[in-house]
Amino acid sequence: MHTQARGSANLGKRVCDPRGKGLQLQVGLQTHLLVSTAMHFGSAARAGLHPRPGVAHTFWLKPKSQEKRLRKQGIRGTSYKLFNGDEKEFARSSKEARSRPIALNQEIAPRVLPFFYKMVQIYGKVSLCWMGTRPSLLLADPELVRLVLTDTSGHIIKPPRNALVGLLQLGVSTLEGDKWAKRRRLMTPAFHAERLRGMIPAFSACCCDLVQRWKKLAGPQGSCELDVASEFNILASDVIARAAFGSSYEEGKKIFDLQKDQVILVLEAFYSIYFPGLRFIPSKKNKKRYSIDKEIKAALRNIIHKKEQAMQNGDSGDADLLGLLLQGRDDADNDMKIEDVIEECKLFFFAGQETTANLLTWTLIVLSMHPFWQEKAREEVLQICGNRAPDIDSIKQLRIVSMILNEVLRLYPPVNLLYRHTLKETSIRGMSIPAGEQVGAVESVVSMHNVAICYCIKVIIPFSFFWF
Repeated sequence: MHTQARGSANLGKRVCDPRGKGLQLQVGLQTHLLVSTAMHFGSAARAGLHPRPGVAHTFWLKPKSQEKRLRKQGIRGTSYKLFNGDEKEFARSSKEARSRPIALNQEIAPRVLPFFYKMVQIYGKVSLCWMGTRPSLLLADPELVRLVLTDTSGHIIKPPRNALVGLLQLGVSTLEGDKWAKRRRLMTPAFHAERLRGMIPAFSACCCDLVQRWKKLAGPQGSCELDVASEFNILASDVIARAAFGSSYEEGKKIFDLQKDQVILVLEAFYSIYFPGLRFIPSKKNKKRYSIDKEIKAALRNIIHKKEQAMQNGDSGDADLLGLLLQGRDDADNDMKIEDVIEECKLFFFAGQETTANLLTWTLIVLSMHPFWQEKAREEVLQICGNRAPDIDSIKQLRIVSMILNEVLRLYPPVNLLYRHTLKETSIRGMSIPAGEQVGAVESVVSMHNVAICYCIKVIIPFSFFWF
């Protein structure tokens, strides 16, 4: 693609220099790398040692060998570029996409994941791109995504983490194998129907507080303009704090604010080149990352300490997630420590707030664009619930409301890309994937907006009603 040529390193431009100087520079660089590697391997062999991979092997020979192997299987995509791969084009396309607003009736895939969206459009549902020297297999086929995410062979795992990224959370979402199964088994009861039934009063109280706040803002005139995104962030935070930790939004507000700051710093670290020991360098940003992490852990320890005291004073502890985690920590067959409880709390504060708030925000936006379905949903709620607060039994009967929420999740999913890592060479529906490769499962944005594969959604939703 011509855009990638502009975003690549200067070497790619100099190859086209009619004077030939750029060509000599590039060839000379590659020759030097190859010669130095040959000398390294030769001297190691004479010494009777197993040679370590050299610079040329890491940055050129291995990536090009992997590319050749994948292309032989008919997988199309971008060619490997020295050192950076497609990272410059990824950054350039993201910056360009966010530089201009989009209309509400436009697809969000080209804005949220512009690089991957273009890859799918050009190369199809299975394509090859490069994150640095590592090949990334991009999957936008729902069946392939399912095979990757449900793999139980142990050959496909969550990708290795940048140590600085781990500061955000190291909860159940980062675990593998037996540890993941044991932690998930411990936490699952918190989401059983009976436990959720007990949380309904807390949910209802949070929603009533929101409605009352909006009524006050509307005043005597009965209307006002407000930012629903920030309002729903408060609502989601309040629900998580009350239902999951037995606390309140005011008590957890500091944690939510700190987590937001940490997300920005972690994302910067995620998209940067990481080398061993980087986290120990006392740079300004590293100091800020560790300072925020220390504050978050201190606030969570305070919430945990209050919960432990309540349990000692007779609280059963099984009404919320934190209580269940503390109970499980004391089980004989459980190896959870207080640090593990803190990491699970960090995960819920981080993952639960933004995703829920985004869903509710987009739901209001879409319903305002489609007043017919807004009226349908209102009629259903009034018919089933009347003027009383909904309980879990009445919520189960809200068929149209459930369909609307599912459709909004399809159009504006909170998670749009999942990465997996091949620990060993594995096969995915006939494709041989080398060990150490990154597999990007575009299980939301690109897949759900690709008309050719929307049939899989229509099986779940009888009819798609938000057509733009």
